[in-house]
This record gives sequence, structure tokens and C-alpha cells, in this order.
Amino acid sequence: MVDSPLPHLDRPFDYLITAAQHDSVSAGVRVRVRFAGKEVSGIVLERAATTEHVGRLTPLTRVVSSLPVLTPETELLIRSVADRYAGTFTDVLRAAVPPRHARVETQFAETLAVEPAVPARGGAHGWDRYSGGAALHARLAATQGEKPRAVWTALPGDDVPARVAELVASALSTGNGSIVVVPDARDVGRFARALVALLGDDAVVRLTADLGPAPRYRAFLKVLSDRARVVIGTRAAAFAPVRNLGLMVIWDDGDDLHADPHAPYWHAREVLALRSIHTGAALVLAGHARSVESAQALHSGWARDVSAARATVRRCAPQIAGTDGDDVARDEAARTARLPHRAFTTAREALKSGPVLVQVPRRGYLPSLACQRCRTLARCSDCAGPLEASSGHAIPACRWCGLLSGAHRCAECGSTSLRAVTVGAGRTAEELGRAFPSVSVITSGRDGVIDEVSSRPALVVCTPGAEPVADGGYAAALLLDGRLLLDRIDLRAEEEAVRRWINAASLVRPASSGGRVVLVAEAALRPVQALIRWDPAGCAESERAQRIELRLPPAWRVAELVGHPDDVRSFTDVLELPPSGRILGPVAVAESRRSGRGEPAPRVRALVSATHDDGQALSAACKAAASVRSAAKSGGAVTVRLDPVSLG
Repeated sequence: MVDSPLPHLDRPFDYLITAAQHDSVSAGVRVRVRFAGKEVSGIVLERAATTEHVGRLTPLTRVVSSLPVLTPETELLIRSVADRYAGTFTDVLRAAVPPRHARVETQFAETLAVEPAVPARGGAHGWDRYSGGAALHARLAATQGEKPRAVWTALPGDDVPARVAELVASALSTGNGSIVVVPDARDVGRFARALVALLGDDAVVRLTADLGPAPRYRAFLKVLSDRARVVIGTRAAAFAPVRNLGLMVIWDDGDDLHADPHAPYWHAREVLALRSIHTGAALVLAGHARSVESAQALHSGWARDVSAARATVRRCAPQIAGTDGDDVARDEAARTARLPHRAFTTAREALKSGPVLVQVPRRGYLPSLACQRCRTLARCSDCAGPLEASSGHAIPACRWCGLLSGAHRCAECGSTSLRAVTVGAGRTAEELGRAFPSVSVITSGRDGVIDEVSSRPALVVCTPGAEPVADGGYAAALLLDGRLLLDRIDLRAEEEAVRRWINAASLVRPASSGGRVVLVAEAALRPVQALIRWDPAGCAESERAQRIELRLPPAWRVAELVGHPDDVRSFTDVLELPPSGRILGPVAVAESRRSGRGEPAPRVRALVSATHDDGQALSAACKAAASVRSAAKSGGAVTVRLDPVSLG
């Protein structure tokens, strides 16, 4: 396979192996070749004695390394992922195989693979509270029989890393390897500590992008050489070349961090699902909340449900209450602090016994401003980007280009006064500091994420996903600006809101220990009720049923086409739809920026939907259309996303 971004060149090419290269070339090694007049990288898929190529073969330019870094199993997985997402082999290969680091590779060149030690089987007492938990644990430890696929809904307050470590220990006791995929590096640290505590440091390998080139390649080679069979990492760890793979776990599979932001925009959950089909390994989709894709897997019978009984959930969950705008209107002091009376009193009482978590949807200070008089959104005079304020005394600046707008004048009414549209975590921390002057305020977010806080009383203000773990659990949690999450124009707005709320509420003590959660949103709303009843399964099933009627993923396969109007039109003109295929649009999409000349760059989006039976045909049709346009060199690029995570 030659490293080329062009879709019509996504196929193997035959090259000649010279006599001098004979002993160093095998399937999976990196090479350099001449291609289209240039020397490019490539990877050997297969050695053969004959070729179907007519004419003279070009010899390999050189062998970069004689170490095979691409296993047959990984090659099959890469091809399957590329086909599912209408991408190219080499685009997926970059995520699956990290860049070579010569010094690290030299250290491994003379070392033979070492059979990893197999520890004794660990206990599974924590799984007794889950229906199907003990059976899942037992089937992983069995030497024979089909491996399970499960959707695990974790209890609030449960030691999730410890439960996952118990599953991994069961798989490892029979000589099977495991892969655990989590959203970010902070989760990697939490889960790795639990795995190391149960299995030992030598058995566990961390694979994350922020390790750096040398440590990441060293970890990859440790797994490749079978020195470790347990991998914990972020989304790219889904491709880790673990031998005798028996278990794969993905935690919080609804988190959009599991979706790769580069073409072909694969999702770690789908990569693991494909790998489970290829290898027969067990797969556990886990989380405190439940994604719509997990609900689809349960509905189709592809996976089994592992969850606790309602009585157990009620014992473990905190007391949860919603609120509404009338609470703010009735209490002027609460209006100043952005807290309705119920939230304010809950925080005041909870601070007597421990820390209080405050979740704010937006980062920054005042991330969005508007005209004080007519409420028109304040826009940059240069690029039309939204204006924000970084502090109470800062000059408004553009979020896109950073241009200061100290002399901003409203284009509608001419007013120079501005007001806040949304309030970020920074302003919230400042307001809470005034409302509770004797309590320390801790912030956790983009400017610095805190892993843990003590059990001492404090207000912990954070953005979703940056919540620290409190020693002994939080006494209470305030989930602010609930409507801001629900009112987002996005396919997954409600699903994402429930996931963020449940993840935060899971850090709060049980109701029997005084734990309380106040969600600042109308209690009658369906997503708010899902949190109050602690019913992530019902919420996910309701979302899934709606997607069926709307022909949206995961109930349907959907391809999103985004580009210039002429390019999208030419793409759909050559697109051969499957029998159930239907095109919606194209429609204009919001411009995120303007070009350097200040001219708008128009973009449109078209959606192509098809049934799951025609899903592979839809992917192949998109790949074929991209190849036709690439070979003809017609028009500009069209971004193709299959089953996009975000669809606004």
C-alpha cells in the first residue's frame, strides 16, 4: 500500500524485491518506493512469486525497517474501517500504527518476544449488584464458548476502574489479552491505576497520543512483541495489536472524544465492534449513561444488557430535583448569583458536610455578548465572529480572529453597550465566590483540569468532562444552565445533555448519605425527567425510536456530504444510490469563518440515508464517487462523514 491521499489510488501496487532486499522484506514492513515520480512511503502487505502487472516492475527504493509493524489482523481491521467510513487504507493506517522511532526500534530489534505472565483469576464481588454481571465475568474466564457482547450501565458511585480491572483479570487468567478504551488521558490514568493494582505494572501498557513519539512507539512495540496483553488508552488504542485478544471495553462510548477528527472520521466504538466480529473477542460498551448506539445494539440482539435493578439504583443514586425560571424570578438574591432559591439553599446546606460540584456548560468568562438595547448578537467587524469577554474589565474580543473591539457599535441600533448572552465557568466562579465568601472556590476546565479534591467543604466549578473526583463523593451538585445544553441545534443535544448530567451526578453521594443534585432546568422536560428518575436506558430507547422515523443514525446509515455547492452537486451526480437510498438537501450550512480576502466561503450539506442492509453499499457508493472525482481531478474537496457524531 502506497501512502497516497487520493481515493482512486487506494489499492495495492506490485513492486520488485531485489536480491539485496530479500532477507529484510516481509509482510508488514515499512518501505520507500517510487510512485508518480516521487519517493513515498509504503507498507508491504504480501510477498508473492508472480504478478498480474503487465510490464516491468519497479524495485523497492529501500527498506526503512525489517520489523513487521502491521499484523494480518490489524490489516483486515484497517481495511474494514476504511470501507465502512468510505476512507482510504493509509488514512486509517496512520492511526493504527504510530510513526517509527529508530532509536526505540533498535532497542527491540535483538529481543525475542516474551510470553507474558498470567495472573491468578481475580474476584468479581463488585459485579454481584448487576443483573448478568456474574455471568459476564464467568464467560470471560471460560476457556471455551462464545465470548459475550454486553452493554453495561454502571451504578452511580461505583468504582468503575476496579470493575473493569476485574473483567480484564478474568480474561487474562485464560491467556487472553484485553483493550480498554477511554475518552481522555485523565481517564487513562484512573483506569491504569486500577489495572496496575490488580495485575502489576508489567502487564499493562498505556497508549495515548500525548505520550510523545518515543514512549508511544515503545508502548506499541511492547504490545506488538507480546510483552504485555493489557492495553489502556484513548481512541487509537482500539487498533492495538494485542495477541489472543479476548476482551475489549469502551468506557463512556457516547463521548465525542471517541470520534477521530481526521478523515475518514471513524469512531472507536465501531472499530471495536468490527474487531469483535473479526476475532470473536468480547465487547463491553460501558457508561453511567447509555448511548443511542448501545440501545440499538441491545434492540437488535447483538449485545446483552448488564445493569442493576431499580431498587439498587435508588439506593446508590443521589436525590435529584429540577427547577424552572420562576424560582429565579421569585428570588432577587438568587438572580444575582445565577442560582434559584432551591439550588442556593442546597449548596449552603451541603457545604456543611463536604464539597459541592457546580457544572457549567460553557468555558471562559462571558463567551457570548449581545447589544444591551436590541439584543442583537455582537459580531467582529473584520470576520463576523462572535465577541467574548475574558474578564469583568477586559475589552471585548473576537473568538475567531482575536481582534479587540473596544469601540464596538451595534449594526442594528448603533448602541455601544453590551450584555452577556451566556455566562462561562470563570464568571460563575466569581459570582459564587461573592455568594459564599467564606468558602474556597476551585475551578477545573480547559485552563487546568484537576483530578481529585479532598472531602473539605469547597465549591468546585467545572465544565462538562472536567469534573474532579471528590474523596468520599460530593455532598451536592448544581447543574447550571440546563436549557443551554438542550437548546443546542444538534442531533444529539438531548442525549449529550443527559450523558453530561448523569456523569456529574454519579460523583455525588447517595441520597441516604445526604447527596443531592439540583438541575437548573424545567423538571417537566423529558431529558430532565430521565435524570430525576435515573433512567438513561429509557432515554436512549426513546431517542432510538425517534431516529427510526427520521431516517437518522444509528437506526439508519447516513452519509454527510459537506463542501462548495458546485462540488456537492457534482458528487451527488455521480453517486449511485442503493435501493433504499435517499438524498436530503443540499442546504446551506453556517460559515465558521471568512476567507483571507474577507469574502464568504459558501458551503452546503447534503445527507444521504439508507437502511443498515444497504449500509455497506452506501459506503462503497460514496467511496466510488470520491474516486471518480479524484481520478478526473474535477472540482474541490467534499468532506464525507459516515454516521457523523455531530449533526446540527
